Amino acid sequence: MIEVTKINNVKIIINAELIESIEETPDTLITLTTGKKIVVKEEVKKVIHLAIAYKKKIHSSQFEIRD
Repeated sequence: MIEVTKINNVKIIINAELIESIEETPDTLITLTTGKKIVVKEEVKKVIHLAIAYKKKIHSSQFEIRD
């Protein structure tokens, strides 16, 4: 899961596993495999970085779930 900021400044958490594509239109448009589209403030490179960091974290042996 990654945290992004919608255009209206609302922070949301999305499932990085559901990201199908990311476009600059010039805003960043995330399309999920469900067909849902989300416009966010973060740049494409930032969203990619967040998704990669998330995947590295869940596949590492140091992954912890904290309350």
